[in-house]
Order: sequence, then structure tokens, then C-alpha cells
Amino acid sequence: MSCNNFNGKLIVFSAPSGAGKTSIVKYLVEQDELNLGFSISATSREKRGEEINGEDYYFLSNDQFKSHIKSDSFLEWEEVYRNNFYGTLKSEVKRIWGLGKHVIFDIDVSGGLRIKRKYPENTIAIFVKPPNIDELKIRLKKRKTETENKINMRISKASTEIAAADLFDLVIENKILKSAQKEAYNIVSDFIKS
Repeated sequence: MSCNNFNGKLIVFSAPSGAGKTSIVKYLVEQDELNLGFSISATSREKRGEEINGEDYYFLSNDQFKSHIKSDSFLEWEEVYRNNFYGTLKSEVKRIWGLGKHVIFDIDVSGGLRIKRKYPENTIAIFVKPPNIDELKIRLKKRKTETENKINMRISKASTEIAAADLFDLVIENKILKSAQKEAYNIVSDFIKS
């Protein structure tokens, strides 16, 4: 699946909602020397707040998403919640490799593991673990983007996701964001050089 003879690496960050993976990934993308391109996921969920189509996500209708599934356009996809799909378009990886950059993903646990299984040689899969479930709930509430019911759904899913942490290449515990970012930087920097 390489493009323009650039043998790019795939860097996967997965975590339960609220663990801090998005903050870590954004920090890494800003480090020019790492030469990372952010893989924009596709989703069938509604936009939240100030989210921008084509920047935060590719927002698709359920029908559009299912059409992409039928045409095998996804590298990985998942129905995360009922009628709530997320996935990575193959065209997104080609786009980033075409720019001569390594691909960094901010995706759910099962999607991250699927990419690792498909491309074991040039993928590193990193799990971001919250200090504990109580802290996770506090972080989700602070966002003020979801209902209490949605938060409870995410918390119950988090226990299952945390149980899958051992399936990843490495686990970063995000107690203090700056420390987790530094640890992630060192891991990604070493992986790109390998």
C-alpha cells in the first residue's frame, strides 16, 4: 500500500474516550521533525461543537458510510455504538504517504488492533491508559459535550477497552499530560528511526 515510493510508518494511538489520546496525538503532529500526517477518521455521528468536516472528521451519513463499506474503501471500520460508525478510509493513508509523511492515527481500540494486524511490520500500536475509571469519568464530564447517558455508555465500554491494553505494543499511562506527551514523543521518534 505504499505510495510515491515513500515507505511510511503507521503510528496508532488508541484509548478509551477521555484518556487523553487526542491531546497526545495533536502534540505529536505539531512536532515538525517527526514528519507526521494526521489520519482524519470518517464517522456517521453528528458534529459536536466547533468540529469541521475534513479537519476533525469526515462526517458521512449512515448510508454514505455503508456505501464505503460495500466498496471496500476502508482500511478499518467499526460500529462503535448502534448506528454510530467510525473508520479509516484507505485514501487517507495514500494522501498522507503522498505528502511523504508518516501516518498517525487517533482511533478506537478495535480499529487500532486491526491496522496492527494488517501491517505488523510498519505499525506501532500504543494504548493510552487513564489513571483509573473515576478520573476518566471526571474528564468526560469536564468536556461538557455529552449527556450523562452517553458518558455512562463510554465508561462501561472503557473497562473492556482497558482490558485490551496488553494487545498493544506499548502502554502509556496518562496521569500527567506533559509527561505522557514526552514519553509518546520518545517512542514515536525511536520507531520512525528504526
